[in-house]
Amino acid sequence: MSGVGAAGDPEVACELPPGVEATEVSVAAAEPSVEPLAARAGDVLDVAAIRRDFPILDKEIGGRRLVFLDSAASAQKPRAVIEAMAAFAETDYANIHRGVYALAERATGRYEAARAAVARFIGAPSADEVVFTKNATEALNLVAGSWGRANLGPGDAVVLTQLEHHSNIVPWFQLQAEKGFEIRWIPVGPDGLLDLADLDRLLDGAKLVGLTAMSNVLGTLTPVREIADAAHTAGALVCVDACQYVPHLPADVVAMGADFVAFSGHKMVGPTGIGVLWARAELLEAMPPFLGGGGMILTVDLEGFTPDAPPARFEAGTPPIIEAIGLHAAVDYLDGLGMEAVRAHEVSLTAYALRALTERVGDRLTIHGPSEPAQRGGVLSLAIDEVHPHDLAQVMDEHAVCVRPGHHCAKPLMKVLGVGATARASFYVYNDTDDVDALAEALAAAADFFAP
Repeated sequence: MSGVGAAGDPEVACELPPGVEATEVSVAAAEPSVEPLAARAGDVLDVAAIRRDFPILDKEIGGRRLVFLDSAASAQKPRAVIEAMAAFAETDYANIHRGVYALAERATGRYEAARAAVARFIGAPSADEVVFTKNATEALNLVAGSWGRANLGPGDAVVLTQLEHHSNIVPWFQLQAEKGFEIRWIPVGPDGLLDLADLDRLLDGAKLVGLTAMSNVLGTLTPVREIADAAHTAGALVCVDACQYVPHLPADVVAMGADFVAFSGHKMVGPTGIGVLWARAELLEAMPPFLGGGGMILTVDLEGFTPDAPPARFEAGTPPIIEAIGLHAAVDYLDGLGMEAVRAHEVSLTAYALRALTERVGDRLTIHGPSEPAQRGGVLSLAIDEVHPHDLAQVMDEHAVCVRPGHHCAKPLMKVLGVGATARASFYVYNDTDDVDALAEALAAAADFFAP
């Protein structure tokens, strides 16, 4: 499969105007209180200003400017996030929901303010519908281990897509071994898009559909609302893996039509160690606890226990307190940029990359996935004929260009693509056309080095 590549059409619908580097708007985003309306003006990001917010981007590797193109794995952190976490640890830190002293109450307030900020960011009707986990993988395991274990059994079906990465596959396989339900797959077409021709049959008797909102391999944006409407008509719930969506596009969990949405903090310029599960309130209230321990109980005695209400029911033990403060700062930072502007920037940059890489490297290059930038995010899985992706990434590293080789935790999709691995370049708010040009030069150098 190749949407743009050796035999593909290099023309794209959206392009950066020649010589324009988005200088109309200045975004002083080092402080979380940046005025968001100003940043959104014209849907254009000032990438030069944004880069100054990320100290690591000043780094050189082997005397070359660092070109970081691995944000689909984990995004870099702005100074606003780094300083917010450090300041909290220096001046406000205490455990939460336990102490009655002023410092503990202040820390609790900061933690719950982070929950409210996340709720606003994704359009959740209530902050109580936001559960903090340690990552998106834990959030998806929570859905399978709590809702799934209580509601699935023989004769039921869970529908997944061939785009899923392992975190939205393995938990369902683990539960299937225990509960004996069926797993069905929505196929991926040769254009990198989901093939929904057989959706009604796949949904017949299904109790849950699990799908990514944006593929971490192909960048494919999936029709979440269309699938959610069909799933609900069939009586199934919808669990959305939004790890690659929430950091890059305006998110509204209600407009998605989702019942569960999972994503992680570290892919949206926040820290590692914190993820989010959003679920409709009535679902959370009916779900049993996933983990047991302190913090998740209402009462406990020698006869048993009564769990607390959500979200506390699902946050056993000391939660990721400092990480929540960092995630709040990340939300404020992205709010300051404006998610509409973030999306517009990435569409333009992806369009530029699809054209520039094909023109520079030529017929030996394959870019897997949709050829239309509006149908994808800024994730490009690359292959050069007769060059192993690991060798490709190693040569690009010599040019200080950071890309990720491998199966990207999506081995079933690799099998569909007919490859063992790809070299993945992924863009974010701090990347510009200079980074794409550096990628093109590094790819061309690798192609020349490994020329047959």
